[in-house]
Amino acid sequence: MKKITKETYLNWYKDMLFWRKFEDKLASVYIQQKVRGFLHLYNGQEAILAGALHAMDLSKDKMITAYRNHVQPIGMGEDPKKVMAELYGKATGTSKGMGGSMHIFSKEFRFYGGHGIVGGQIPLGAGIAFADKYKGSDAVTLTCFGDGAARQGSLHEAFNMAMLWKLPVIFIVENNGYAMGTSVERTANHTDIWKLGLGYEMPCGPVDAMNPIKVAEAIDEAIQRARRGDGPTFLEMKTYRYRGHSMSDAQHYRTKDEVEEYKKIDPITQVKNVILEKNYATEDEISAIDKEVKKMVSECEKFAEESPYPDAQQLYDVVYEQDDYPFIS
Repeated sequence: MKKITKETYLNWYKDMLFWRKFEDKLASVYIQQKVRGFLHLYNGQEAILAGALHAMDLSKDKMITAYRNHVQPIGMGEDPKKVMAELYGKATGTSKGMGGSMHIFSKEFRFYGGHGIVGGQIPLGAGIAFADKYKGSDAVTLTCFGDGAARQGSLHEAFNMAMLWKLPVIFIVENNGYAMGTSVERTANHTDIWKLGLGYEMPCGPVDAMNPIKVAEAIDEAIQRARRGDGPTFLEMKTYRYRGHSMSDAQHYRTKDEVEEYKKIDPITQVKNVILEKNYATEDEISAIDKEVKKMVSECEKFAEESPYPDAQQLYDVVYEQDDYPFIS
């Protein structure tokens, strides 16, 4: 694995803080009805993405996930201004304003969505990995989903085929404790989701996903396995989300004290503490990063606000059309 250095920690802090503040701004403009539909935020889970990106080769590796999907394409290299514009439904967005919050997509940076169907991306991720193996590429696909999606039958079908064909895929369940408002304890008679991999003799295990180092180490091992041609890995990222399932979630299923306890191990705070303890940066330098992040978020908001909505004609430019279609008179 690439060495974890002073620069790694500083980049982690800046990136994770930007992702957090980017989504905080989305929450703010959502209340103003500038972003419509559903809005599922990643607050608290940033260490998963930070650690994953450290282990990945962004020139070829791919990622697919569910609808909590705003910051992943930014991490993969997509322009955050375009991501925010997409959430606003603007023509300058990643999908010209037609995907919205739940369907961010970036073919250029190998981010394959944003999927609204719970668990729908699990077999798709295996399919992307199959395509890479078929073409002789050593690229690896990270397929992420929530703890609720782990109860879908498609997971078992995908696991079975991935092991049978030794596909270069890493299945990652982001276990934040709740499937919408239903705790993990209430969805099955077992709470160690990673053990689902044992039934397929798939390498699997739990990961402290509030710590980007632990995430990077686990994913690096899985990536090396996949590149060797030894097949998939299943990792349970034990994390927590500080906001509700979506902006409409009243969060009656948990207490404020529970949330505050998890905030004591906030991944951003953990990284910041290491930076200060190891003298990687001073408090003033940290403050300068904070100000830069605030400016970046403001620039994204300004871009989205000032961008135009799509023309009505766009509706007809992105659908299949056949001039000689014989079944319409």
